[in-house]
Amino acid sequence: MFFSDIATKMNQRIIDGEEITVDLDLDDGRKVTCATMIILTVKEKDYIVLLPLDKKGQNTDGNVWFYRYITKEGSEPELGYISDDDEYTDVSDAFDKYLDESEHDEVVDATDADEILK
Repeated sequence: MFFSDIATKMNQRIIDGEEITVDLDLDDGRKVTCATMIILTVKEKDYIVLLPLDKKGQNTDGNVWFYRYITKEGSEPELGYISDDDEYTDVSDAFDKYLDESEHDEVVDATDADEILK
């Protein structure tokens, strides 16, 4: 899976244990804090995968939200809506692929650990 330079830098911060949260103001007036799961690069654009958190800081329903991750030189990143169905499907498919690869890595790591313990 390909990641842009920006995505790679942000993802490394997440891997290193830095908790990166985003506060979103929803159309209905609610404010939701989300944990950043990963930044994906799809067709040369970056997208952020967010886990909406409840008041206890948990994501109990398993929902994830996708937004465009827009960076401009010298300013804070912005989030953009994904209104095109095909674009949303592409991001969702990339996220599924990421999850599949992550699960594979965990299985491989567990297998390596089993071999070391023998």
